[in-house]
Amino acid sequence: MAETFAEGLDLPRPVRIVARRRESEDVFSIVLEPEGPFRYVPGQFNMLALPGVGEVAISIAPAPGDDGTGACGRIQHTIRIVGRVTRALAALPAGAVIGLRGPFGRGWPVAEARGRDLVLVSGGLGLAPLSPVMEYVLARRGDYGRVTLLHGIRRPGELFFRDRIDRWRAAPGTEVLLATDHADAHWQEHVGVVTTLFDVVELDPQRTVAMTCGPEPMMRFTAIHLLHKRGMAPERIFLSEERNMQCGVGRCGHCQIGPRFVCTDGPVFALPELGRYLKVEGF
Repeated sequence: MAETFAEGLDLPRPVRIVARRRESEDVFSIVLEPEGPFRYVPGQFNMLALPGVGEVAISIAPAPGDDGTGACGRIQHTIRIVGRVTRALAALPAGAVIGLRGPFGRGWPVAEARGRDLVLVSGGLGLAPLSPVMEYVLARRGDYGRVTLLHGIRRPGELFFRDRIDRWRAAPGTEVLLATDHADAHWQEHVGVVTTLFDVVELDPQRTVAMTCGPEPMMRFTAIHLLHKRGMAPERIFLSEERNMQCGVGRCGHCQIGPRFVCTDGPVFALPELGRYLKVEGF
């Protein structure tokens, strides 16, 4: 049987950059305006393409004014400059056109988490894939219990989304705690790795859903703490994995973890699906 190809999944669709912003020394955001409806689930990703340069998988972040679904007609990608494609994307001005495939993958279980408390734990650029959860939940605030976001960075200059963080902190029933490994004279928040913030966080393991994204060691220690020190059920701990995704549709095999592909089975996984590969005791 011949394969079928769909524009937007196998073939990039052209999209225009309508805004761009420097977030930190090596992180920038671009806002895209797809033609026609574009909806996504918080936690999904797109493949961004530049002809003659390459293609890269980037998590979807909500554009200003969006509720974490794409309903506003625009989407945002917050990107760290780490290679040829991201460096080329960073050089593009507003008005430039790039290729987009997606959305791909399994997102955060925001619908299933209704009625529960949420604990979100991010490190570095991991805040970007979790930011749609914050916007989604705050746009539907009555559907959720208490929301706690713990975010860690290496240095204060790496903090981005400062305006969003201020807005999230002002929301009812919402707590945002920040930590840095190396503080400067102006830092007024916690000093230490992000997982030390658990020392000042109260949570009810019976009604909490946890979502974490960031460096793999951070996610592993977060899972260990929630599982063994807070008594959370492993099936209510979710992690977003990052791998070298090149196709987005489970064909190339570059993103395989054990029997699963990050691009199609993830990038969001429940802990029991990945525990043994993250070396979390008990799996």
